[in-house]
Amino acid sequence: MRNLFVLLGREVRGLFHTPIAYVVLVFYLAFMGVNYQTAVTSLNQMPTEATLVEATFYNLLFWIVFPLIFPLVTMRLFADEYRMGTIETLVTAPVSDWQIVLAKFFGVVTFYVVVFVPSMLYFALFTWISGGVAPVQSAGTYWSVYLFLLLLGMFFLSIGLFSSSLVKDQVNAAVISLVIIVLYMFLPSLMGFLLSSTDPRFGSIREFLSPLDHMRDFARGLVDTRPVVWYLSMTSLFLMLTHQVFQSRKLKS
Repeated sequence: MRNLFVLLGREVRGLFHTPIAYVVLVFYLAFMGVNYQTAVTSLNQMPTEATLVEATFYNLLFWIVFPLIFPLVTMRLFADEYRMGTIETLVTAPVSDWQIVLAKFFGVVTFYVVVFVPSMLYFALFTWISGGVAPVQSAGTYWSVYLFLLLLGMFFLSIGLFSSSLVKDQVNAAVISLVIIVLYMFLPSLMGFLLSSTDPRFGSIREFLSPLDHMRDFARGLVDTRPVVWYLSMTSLFLMLTHQVFQSRKLKS
């Protein structure tokens, strides 16, 4: 366990020693500010039953920009190690392959949390400026949104980690992860639109897979354990795939 924490500290420091980390952080906070302002303006212009949190996170602008975070922060994790040859030093250290994979994964998860935590201040400022008007109907609704963002983020980060383990070039790793993430995000909704199937089983499958539908439910405070189990399972699957790829490449080198 001590080795895992040592590796985790190495990964977190490595992330914050790269310019891309600060670019992502500043870009995302600026984008969230614009997105938040747009949501407030839209709610002021017309009456709606949607809460401020729902209007902020359940909109097309957010879902277009959101996937860009993950390829940028994960593309160098393994690809850069292979390119620079530092992976040889890492694999000869007294640590297991799983410790290396998990350290890299939880390192980017830590950075992901740091990126998202400041956005909570927007809603706290709204409550303060508005004289106590809550941005959601209940505190549970507020936290359920961030729970979903954490689950979805962990899943997408595991995809990025897996993509980075496949290649030596960071750009290729970023492209692979972005393609997989975008396909997963929009393919269920696109299939439902193109096929226009009236079969309720098809609709149930689409709703089960679609992160857009999941965000809509979580933003309304409807926490379903099925998406929770799904995202944790898929995260575990991609971590196992990453471990297998890492072991295979280590044996070949």
